[in-house]
Formats: sequence, C-alpha cells, structure tokens
Amino acid sequence: MTIEDLVGEYNILGSNQDAEQHSYKGKLILSLDDNTRITANWSIGTNQEQTGTGFFKNNILVINFSYEGEDLNIYKGVAVYQCLSKDVLDGFWSEKHGNPLFLGEERCFRIKTNAVPLN
Repeated sequence: MTIEDLVGEYNILGSNQDAEQHSYKGKLILSLDDNTRITANWSIGTNQEQTGTGFFKNNILVINFSYEGEDLNIYKGVAVYQCLSKDVLDGFWSEKHGNPLFLGEERCFRIKTNAVPLN
C-alpha cells in the first residue's frame, strides 16, 4: 500500500478518551500536500472541525492534529491508524490534556463514490 492509496473520504465511528467511552460519528478527508505528506480534516458530529498533518510507513498512518474547543482553547493530540486496507483504517488517539488513563478509538471506512461515465 502507498500513501496515495489513502487519499479520499472516510466515515468514522469513534469513542472519546474518557472512562465513559462516549461514541461519536463523523467524516475524515485525507489528501496529500506538495511534499506528499498526509493532510487530514475531520468533521465530528455537527460542529467540531479538526485538522492535522502526518506521515505513513509500513501501513501505519500517524497524524498530529489540533482543534479549537468550545472554550476557545486550542487542543492538540496524535492519532495512529493501522491501515487494514486502503478502505479501512483502525486507530487510536490521545490528546495532550485528555485523561491519560484512556485512549480514544476510531474506525474509518472509505466512502465509495460511483463514477458516472461521461458521454
């Protein structure tokens, strides 16, 4: 698998970095920058946007991410995904100020688009 294989949109199912493991759904968009490094954009729920950059090696994708919380503070963390295939990513994540006793988890599934042939 190559880094180019990961480019696309994914539906995500996840759980937060807390004792209750609160679940969430969202969307992850992976693209490449000019240096062929991963850029990531998450949309979590209805109002949370997160961005990140990362790298890929040996079917492992690592992304450093950040977002602005409801309290207007900037939160940062790292997400690590095992790329089970180019369509399924299985990951965990941790925020700098999250509960150190827990990890968040995410499973990402590629959104398939049906190409319509041009006539």
